[in-house]
Amino acid sequence: MNEPMTVQPELTRTEQFGRAMTEMLNQAGLAMMTSIGHRVGLFDAMSGLPPASCRGVAEAAGLDERYVREWLGAMVAGGVVDLDRDAGLYRLPDEHAAWLTRQGSLPNAAGSAQWVAVLAGAESRVVEAFRHGRGVPYSAYDRFHEVMAEQSHQTVVSALLEQILPMAPGLMERLEGGLSVVDVGCGAGRALLRMAGAFPASRFLGIDASPEAIALAQDEAGRRGTSNARFQVMDAAALGPGEAFDLVTAFDAIHDQARPEAVLRAIHDSLRPGGIFLMQDISGSGCHHADRSHAFGTFLYAISCMHCMSVSLANGGPGLGAMWGKPMAQVMLREAGFGKVETRESPHDPLNFYYIATKG
Repeated sequence: MNEPMTVQPELTRTEQFGRAMTEMLNQAGLAMMTSIGHRVGLFDAMSGLPPASCRGVAEAAGLDERYVREWLGAMVAGGVVDLDRDAGLYRLPDEHAAWLTRQGSLPNAAGSAQWVAVLAGAESRVVEAFRHGRGVPYSAYDRFHEVMAEQSHQTVVSALLEQILPMAPGLMERLEGGLSVVDVGCGAGRALLRMAGAFPASRFLGIDASPEAIALAQDEAGRRGTSNARFQVMDAAALGPGEAFDLVTAFDAIHDQARPEAVLRAIHDSLRPGGIFLMQDISGSGCHHADRSHAFGTFLYAISCMHCMSVSLANGGPGLGAMWGKPMAQVMLREAGFGKVETRESPHDPLNFYYIATKG
């Protein structure tokens, strides 16, 4: 005789939220362990490794076994690493390795997980800023430029020649013929150096307000022996009519600026007639309700609160924040003097819009 089916009582809204909060805590812990796994090379070591004991995993990565054992516990509990309980062997599935390794076929989610620790390191300063409203300076964020350079490699550098620059018709051919280019907020310079290597007839200038970022860029340029690129510590608002550029790029940089309106006007004024401004910026709407449907909405607002908005306020800026939104970006570009503004999306980059603004 069949047993009667037990009907599970419907969870109350309070119980549902409690479960969501439990999952939040588990995912927060998993994010921190994922960041560590990336930094110490555990995912790379396990990718393609046959099922191995804890000691085998530690030896493959060249790490202390006791720490690796605890890390593996988090990975197994989080469903990232498979465990053969009877044999005591651990395995990173290929499908997971594709998202978690430096050589994976998909964007490296483990590298992005580093933002959790980078931003959390400034939490006490941000808590203070909630009360005084003055923001938190770049100097409070340990490893910011290092992690930003990794992210730039994923969303910009790796797709620059195949997907991003071709968004502006004819731009690739013009770069091959020789243009004068400036990258605003160049950071560690990876995007600019990629362009400089691909287009030796063009001349490139990278500017950033951070001396630390410019030092990293100059070191990398020296290491590569790049002769058609230079870097300068500079406030982008200081660009102007005295300059003569054919192309200005800004990758995820405008919303952090202390004077974004002035920077956009300066970019416009520094371009020759027919010059192009190619801007990548976060794909927000500027509306909380609409951004609920953004796949990364919570994450992006958190980054904005913890860093983007705050560093702008710390420099006396308006604190636009990462989620300033496409409508405001389009208005500000037109107010800066650009008569033609097009907005594009790319399948390689779900986090950003690409704006192509042409000087008339």
